[in-house]
Amino acid sequence: MQSKCVQMSLSDIYHNVEDCLEQDKPQLFKLLDQHLDWNEIIPISFHLAFRRRLGRNRKYGLESFLRALFLQRVFHYVDDAQLLSTLRFCREMREFCGFSQVPDASKITRFKQDFCNHIRSVFDRLVDLTEPICREMDAALADLLLYDTTGVESYVSENNPKYRSKLEAQAKAISQIDPSFDPSLGAHALLPKAAASNPEVKLQYINGHFCYAQKAVVLSNGLGIVRHLEFLDADFKKRHPEMPIEKRTNSPHLDKEIGDSTTLKPVLLDFRAAHPQLSYGTFVGDTAFDSYDNFRFLLKEYHFNKAVIPLNPRNSHNSTSNSFSENGTPLCPHDQTPLRLQGKCAGKNRSLRLKYICPKTNVLRLPSGGVTRRCFCESPCTDSPYGKCVYVYPDKNLRLYPGIARDSEAFSKIYACRTAVERSIQSLKDTLCLQNRKTSNVLTTKADLFLGGIVQLLCVLLADKLHDASLARRPRKLIA
Repeated sequence: MQSKCVQMSLSDIYHNVEDCLEQDKPQLFKLLDQHLDWNEIIPISFHLAFRRRLGRNRKYGLESFLRALFLQRVFHYVDDAQLLSTLRFCREMREFCGFSQVPDASKITRFKQDFCNHIRSVFDRLVDLTEPICREMDAALADLLLYDTTGVESYVSENNPKYRSKLEAQAKAISQIDPSFDPSLGAHALLPKAAASNPEVKLQYINGHFCYAQKAVVLSNGLGIVRHLEFLDADFKKRHPEMPIEKRTNSPHLDKEIGDSTTLKPVLLDFRAAHPQLSYGTFVGDTAFDSYDNFRFLLKEYHFNKAVIPLNPRNSHNSTSNSFSENGTPLCPHDQTPLRLQGKCAGKNRSLRLKYICPKTNVLRLPSGGVTRRCFCESPCTDSPYGKCVYVYPDKNLRLYPGIARDSEAFSKIYACRTAVERSIQSLKDTLCLQNRKTSNVLTTKADLFLGGIVQLLCVLLADKLHDASLARRPRKLIA
């Protein structure tokens, strides 16, 4: 039996070809086209600035640049040349980005430098879009604000190992002439404060080694999802003239602590100005932020409920009497045993108090049906049957009483979450290509930092659309 032929119209042919091309598109590009709305992500001010700078239609679109730079980090192309080579040989990737012709490397660099502040506005928009998603994923972890500083190593001659070896040889030669000369400290003293090619690239002490880097601040929540990025360049210092100038000492550890502590207030104020609707209950930082002024700012001015910052041994020498431990816990006068935190007391028109009692005090039921407390210590330190009782007023010493007992299990558990911001920094540097880029330009490095944050937050949006929270912190899994 002869089959009946069907006449195909030009419209049918067009739709058949279109379906074939759509089916041939890689799954990642389909996923991104389906779930990412770039009109929602890119602020209108960025579109206006992009068009206004040239005064006419551009050959390469704004969205095309952002799509290409997004794929560069997802595919882990450290150099722009890798991205451009792939665009030349991959038709599907060019079509996804919207490039009719592949731009040259200078166009990518110029885009970052000309629109660095607008790239930051895209990042800030994504922070606002992803905040409800983070709260839905885990409200407790999303209520933590973790603070850490890092340095982006630059492509300068001072980071060459041969440069260090030359200075170490000079220091050893001096020590042979002068036995009292310490070659290790001498080599540190010979290191210049900044790179010769770029004064913004300064000597930093990062992850246990010296390097010449540009300093940045990363704020994340307890989920490890970045909330704020700040590049500590000349523009930042110009906006905050009240910030004290860092002074170099003979101790690299002390230099880092002084530098980190001075950035706390201006960075958090900038974060609040950028996102006035966001609020967090607990601040988490390392020992570099252990100072009376920082605790007063965090708890009284910024209105955190808790400030989880371990005490710095350098600030704790002779800071407490024999009646209190270094964490501010009252001690038994006989055997120096820490007293037990009973709870908080706050009456009308009275300051908040923390009540500590003897650890050997237990609840005793009375024949009348009520309860009372009795101390069963073999050698009581007081005549009261209730036992030793000490009231502490946290407002008098916010450093020792930062809204949570320092020697409690809750304090240790919250501080353990600080590794989330360290993992976020590691992801920005390694996975998202911030490290090992062959540039020392401030604007280029700054734009790369914000682009890495943009990719992290776009993954959060995709994870929410796909109902798979594991994708929120795993950009590489999008490729699979």
